[in-house]
Amino acid sequence: MELEMATMASTIGVSVPVLRFLLCFVATIPVSFFWRFVPGTLPKHLYSAISGALLSYLSFGFSSNLHFLVPMLLGYASMVLYRKRCGIITFFIGFGYLIGWYVLRSIRTYGFYAGQDFNRRETKLDGATITYTDHVYYMSGDAWKEGGIDATGALMVLTLKVISCAMNYNDGLLKEDNLRAAQKKYRLLRLPSLIEYFGYCLCCGSQFAGPVYEMKDYLEWTERKGVWNPSEKQPSPFFATLRALIQAAICMALYFYLVPHYPLTRFTDPVYHEWGFWKRLSYQYMAGLTARWKYYFIWSISEASVIISGLGFSGWTDSSPPKPQWDRAKNVDVLGVELVKSAAEIPLVWNIQVSTWLRYYVYERLVKQGTKPGFFQLLATQTISAVWHGLYPGYIIFFVQSALMIAGSKTIYRWQRALPQNMGLVKKMMAFMNFAYTMMTLSYSCVGFMVLSMHETIASYGSVYYIGTIIPSLLVILGYVIKPGKPARSKARKAE
Repeated sequence: MELEMATMASTIGVSVPVLRFLLCFVATIPVSFFWRFVPGTLPKHLYSAISGALLSYLSFGFSSNLHFLVPMLLGYASMVLYRKRCGIITFFIGFGYLIGWYVLRSIRTYGFYAGQDFNRRETKLDGATITYTDHVYYMSGDAWKEGGIDATGALMVLTLKVISCAMNYNDGLLKEDNLRAAQKKYRLLRLPSLIEYFGYCLCCGSQFAGPVYEMKDYLEWTERKGVWNPSEKQPSPFFATLRALIQAAICMALYFYLVPHYPLTRFTDPVYHEWGFWKRLSYQYMAGLTARWKYYFIWSISEASVIISGLGFSGWTDSSPPKPQWDRAKNVDVLGVELVKSAAEIPLVWNIQVSTWLRYYVYERLVKQGTKPGFFQLLATQTISAVWHGLYPGYIIFFVQSALMIAGSKTIYRWQRALPQNMGLVKKMMAFMNFAYTMMTLSYSCVGFMVLSMHETIASYGSVYYIGTIIPSLLVILGYVIKPGKPARSKARKAE
């Protein structure tokens, strides 16, 4: 069986762990579809939990489920034993375990970030040597970089689910007047049962790549309440599922076409450093574009899975005729990312559900009532996101850099917004400048996310003279020096 997997993996050009993951990942679509035919609320919870655990076992091995149980059970225990502080307790437990996973797996595999991969093995097939690894990779960053996969991504998604559930249960004790809109919407007044909790965490393999969703939505979906009430009109999921699958196929085809032309190894190739400035900068853009198609593929498959289950349905549009919305399943807007007008809009179109989680459970909760968020809240949120992704210098640098990138883009937007209405051409020029700034800084910044190591990140940034760090920093400083007045529209309204 392992030899057959190695043959198939070699044929399509991926590693055995990636093939195993992909087969289980794609299987989440039929598994989610058959959820619709499970009768009764309790059997649905059981089906969600068991199917998710089985897919994890087939993809990552039995030990993955044992590791998943740790934050899940500790989070549930905090809700049972100390509801008043269960949110913050689970936050530190979840991230603490995730960090411990990163460190211990790194020591086990590499002797603490040494480059040795002792899991690599070879086999002979028809005179050719096929290289593959043991059942799992143990550090997600290196696994992805080398074309592998591990259980870390699933643990990352579970961590966010466990934390949001505990925080919403904690919010159930608070007065509604003191809560923000998201807290009012998702707070839990009762403790979910253990089987409800397990079904929510592992639902049909949704822990593989998300999207992250709320416990309250999961319960209403299972119990046929809210937008899923049988008395309300229910849409067919098949067209939206087909659209997501076609998008996934296109994205994967583009990734396989581009990746041989724009390998990450080029950043350490002497040839790269012999190129001129503009060619190096354009290569950074193309390398980032190439990598994004892989994520678009993964998220399109997870979107199809959540849509076909029905969980992705979020209501109807106000148009005539009304159209179904599948916002709960959506994790990326491909055109929105590639044509994004401002860096501040990137969280709205890229890794949407995780960005929403960070806004609800980190960013907004760091802002005191009656005050406005500032650069501190943005930097803290991006730092949490970096730690969540992994303990690699490239991740830390990328997310700190992205905070600068977003702050700089907001400065340009404030200047643009303050221009009088009769300066339409200048406004359009400022908008284009923000678009060009965003494309440049995003291409520059994401190199760290891709190459991971400190040396490669600094070398690639230095190859374009740190332009993606210097320009955002200058814009942030200038934003404090050149403070635009209130927009012309606001002044007119005030005069009225």
